[in-house]
Amino acid sequence: MSPHQWRRESLPQSNPAPAPATVTVFASPTSWIESDALAQCRQVAALDGMIHVAAMPDLHPGKGAPIGAAMASTVLYPFLVGSDIGCGIAVFPIRLKRPVPERLAARFPDLDRALDPEQDADDPAWAVVEGDVPAGHVEGLGTVGRGNHFVELSRIETVLEPGHASRLGLTAGDLVLIVHSGSRGLGERILRAHTEVHGAGPAPDAATYLAMHDDAVRWGSLNRRLLAARVAHALGAEPTEPIVDQCHNLVEVRDGIYLHRKGAAPGDGRDVLVAGTRGTPSYLVAGHAGPEANHSVAHGAGRKMSRADALRRGRAKHTVEELRRTPVGSLVVCGDRQLLFEEAPTAYKRIEQVVSDLVDHGLATPVATTVPLVTYKTPDVGPASRPDRRDNRRRRGRP
Repeated sequence: MSPHQWRRESLPQSNPAPAPATVTVFASPTSWIESDALAQCRQVAALDGMIHVAAMPDLHPGKGAPIGAAMASTVLYPFLVGSDIGCGIAVFPIRLKRPVPERLAARFPDLDRALDPEQDADDPAWAVVEGDVPAGHVEGLGTVGRGNHFVELSRIETVLEPGHASRLGLTAGDLVLIVHSGSRGLGERILRAHTEVHGAGPAPDAATYLAMHDDAVRWGSLNRRLLAARVAHALGAEPTEPIVDQCHNLVEVRDGIYLHRKGAAPGDGRDVLVAGTRGTPSYLVAGHAGPEANHSVAHGAGRKMSRADALRRGRAKHTVEELRRTPVGSLVVCGDRQLLFEEAPTAYKRIEQVVSDLVDHGLATPVATTVPLVTYKTPDVGPASRPDRRDNRRRRGRP
């Protein structure tokens, strides 16, 4: 099979009707796709009402359902979206006079500390909030969260489609804030309320679930704006409107079909930031995915190591201080040593291969690349931010 072809798998048909759901994997044979992730795609395809599963080149196993997949069904399954409803990536232009990473890294605010509507009433970041906070959920506002979430100051490196980039107001050398975060505790609360009663089963009342789901999607988008505003003010810049803001954990109702996206971004005529790692470029792409791909594109590089494996292998090869400066010369703000290892660039697939697969399958066109200057994960303060004795011994060549 040519690298430019996709893989299609049809499940064995147990009864004459209905027709079996299909699974299409948009990756070349040389791409890193775990068998466990493919098995999860087949399990999803076997669910009642499932029509088609489109797996992106960043596909990897998740908790009960694959990450990096768009799944179309006549039945709505909340567990396919998961707890971080509304998670997405937004891109905000930012103007800074002298972007020196070492100086700017020290100025990032504490994005683990939520904005309190009363105690922080004078914080200028509130200016981006128009109207009420969705679902009245003020807990966690302005926080980035853990895992693979981040706020990153990046520079536009290579412009591949000048006309498209110009329409977005971008030229090589421009600075942008990239914000990857979701609905924090709100999405978790929504999923828990469902699973405590129905487990992994379908939503008994799709309209009720979707109303709460839509609140979480709006909350996630608002939170990305708050995060960008907090950072912009801290760096001495004015907040801007996002030029890209696409959610990749959501349900879209399309022609009467429930299209579940779990780590897959809407790719039907929309611009998407396909995130690399803190030590590699990311790609801004123009999506033009059709029904075969469930109108979706990849959302990032995708993990190739579990967190446990990344932690074990990383500790054997790197020190904390080595992981604070990336191969592209950027800095990482992260006081959580374990997270530094879990999110190391080597734990992820090659972003170039993921984007190449999108291009080869006609799903997207790269517009520009971004290269990180400062990537924020957690506050870089306290004992957790300092290398322990073992790290120091290893740097001096001791066991």
